[in-house]
Amino acid sequence: MQRTLEAIGQFQREVKGHYIRLFAVATSALRRAENGEEFSQRVQALLGTPLRILSGEEEAEASYRGALTVLGELRGERVGVLDAGGGSTEYAIGTSTEPEKLITCEIGAVRVTEAVPELAGHDGAVTAAAVERARAMARKALEPLTECEAVERLALVGGTATTIAGIVRGRRTPIHSCDLTREDLQRALERLLAMPIEERKKVAGMKPQRADILPGGIIVIETAMEIIGSDKAVATSSDLLLGILLQERDTSAGQPQVVYTKASETRGRFRP
Repeated sequence: MQRTLEAIGQFQREVKGHYIRLFAVATSALRRAENGEEFSQRVQALLGTPLRILSGEEEAEASYRGALTVLGELRGERVGVLDAGGGSTEYAIGTSTEPEKLITCEIGAVRVTEAVPELAGHDGAVTAAAVERARAMARKALEPLTECEAVERLALVGGTATTIAGIVRGRRTPIHSCDLTREDLQRALERLLAMPIEERKKVAGMKPQRADILPGGIIVIETAMEIIGSDKAVATSSDLLLGILLQERDTSAGQPQVVYTKASETRGRFRP
């Protein structure tokens, strides 16, 4: 909790004098934190603005809005946006700027890794049995996706998706969009599972802080794509953050400058 508050304080100092209105939102970490109310109060005391905790459906809607900027103008085709985070996974589908269906599932890269710690790579190569436990967990949690209609195009947003894109391209520089296939995901997963954690951190395109949880995130995304029935997607950084800004623009005429701060996913509880 203290590290997150320090980061928010740093953001505030960086943007001082460069915005008209400041606001903050939080996602899965705050939805399930036992001391989320305490943390929210401390954020408000620090920033002078309330911390809005998004529901899973609101998170899915914002991710959909952001990803549409990459998918382009829709001409009647149905598209899907999958946001696999640390604590939850959201899915939205639609044929216009407004999604028709919003789904949130209590599964994410951090949760899978907490449940199957072998995936983190601290004990060397990961066994097939550990991977199957993780897949079974993902299939069960993502079961609501079976109720969705097929989509013609799929976008992947979130840190897991953009990190995979970086590994596929072999560089850590920011990636606006990158085509990915389920085969790409499977190859990346097999490669990482064979490596201990320190080797994973050195993989071209890897964000070292994600090296332990990335296999869990890949399993979530690959399982979701299997359920959805999509073999390819576009990974993009046009995600929830952009979606929130666009929603604010649409509802706040005359206030074009908005600064967004997101409390990141954390493992377990915010601890003082």
